[in-house]
Amino acid sequence: MLYPEIVIAGCGNPLFADDGFGPAVVEELQKLTLPDNVKVVDAGLGGPHFVFTLLDPDVTKKLVIVDIADFGAEPGSITKLRVEDLPPGSYRDAHSWDLTEPLHRIKDQVEITVIGCQPKIVTDPDMEIGLSDEVLNAIPKTVRIVLETIGVDYGTTIKCL
Repeated sequence: MLYPEIVIAGCGNPLFADDGFGPAVVEELQKLTLPDNVKVVDAGLGGPHFVFTLLDPDVTKKLVIVDIADFGAEPGSITKLRVEDLPPGSYRDAHSWDLTEPLHRIKDQVEITVIGCQPKIVTDPDMEIGLSDEVLNAIPKTVRIVLETIGVDYGTTIKCL
């Protein structure tokens, strides 16, 4: 399948502590048996830009982005956001490119959900590999939220969690 109906993209850089949350969630999702119409990708640092190459509004119906998000909560807290919840210029990649605007452009053709985890530690420019305990403990809950968001029964995919 060239363009999947559902794309789940984990964004972030594991070299910068909790910024590796998105790729860590993707790693867990890739252990599961998911429907053929679902594509799970570790989109890394340029994630949201890369993800646009996987979307065809005629085919793709849902985009779920998993990333860290500073929303002022306790570390490890999870939030589920719609594109409309993102203030202009509030969602940027590692190169400070605004990602909110391109998401707003496609939101009427593709259902977009951003699942964010409040980080405890994000290092830059110094590297620190590994998630904080709070963010690490948020991964199973996030996997359940992702599955619920795409309409997959968690009970039938629990094999590896």
